[in-house]
Amino acid sequence: MAAGGPRDTDRPAEQRPLAGIALRLLTAVLLAVMFALVKLGSTRGVNVVESLFYRQCGSALAATAFVAIGPGFGSLRTKRVGAHVGRMALGLTAMALNFLAFILLPLAEATTIGFSVPIFSVVLAALMLGEPTGKWRWGAVAAGFAGVLLIVQPGSGGVPLLGASVALAAALLTASVTIVIRKLGATERAATTVFWFAVSSLVPLGLLMLWFANSHDAASWALLAGLAVVGGLAQLTLTGALRLAPVALVMPMDYTSLLWAVLLGEWIFGELPTPWIWVGAPIIIASGLVIVWREHRLHRLAALSAEAAAPT
Repeated sequence: MAAGGPRDTDRPAEQRPLAGIALRLLTAVLLAVMFALVKLGSTRGVNVVESLFYRQCGSALAATAFVAIGPGFGSLRTKRVGAHVGRMALGLTAMALNFLAFILLPLAEATTIGFSVPIFSVVLAALMLGEPTGKWRWGAVAAGFAGVLLIVQPGSGGVPLLGASVALAAALLTASVTIVIRKLGATERAATTVFWFAVSSLVPLGLLMLWFANSHDAASWALLAGLAVVGGLAQLTLTGALRLAPVALVMPMDYTSLLWAVLLGEWIFGELPTPWIWVGAPIIIASGLVIVWREHRLHRLAALSAEAAAPT
């Protein structure tokens, strides 16, 4: 078959909900380990640019393997180069802020504030895409921000304000990335978007490494190698989960990462979450689940309406 021709893997994968859930649960573990490695590396002199570069090396290899055994390299053709470059710049900035947030904050607090991404997504979708947003989702947004305030407790000193600000900025930019990806999704395959982000990001990161690359001991290089491997595996498991099960089914599994963040934070760094995290986290998680449920319900209703209106 000619390169770039149609393949069986271009068709939607057979839906296997349990396998999709299992892969998303594994993704949560891998991402928690990845952020712990970023934080641990920072204690050994590894800067954010180095962590980003080696993480993206792993993601680029994983994305290349996925495309090779999936839709094929012909699927990477695109007429929206500028959109992919913009997505890369926004995505890299969001990832850098995420890494910095995990360096500045305990793992549990950084993870929980990161759960506000769906909340920001609702606000941005309403403002940028003009999506109708009813009382359920606005109520979830208000509750989610209240949960964040409970955890951060501005002025209390329990959670470093700089770290909390960086984490919120990271969540806002990550939500912005989801909006950009939704726009790209109108014409681009998911594999195309993932591949070009991973590969193109190595260009600016490679240039930055000319100034930020440092020599390290064997243990630090092992951490960076682990970061690359775990980051690449997380990319594969996340993509696989979305192919095997609907977003509304697998996305709630992301919240299990809080458990791993608490365990890793205490085991590696001796971190104990503030008491307020056990009050704020359930509120943020509940608001995120409401948003996912409403998205799923509205899409299902829209699909049913389109099916009913179709000529027979």
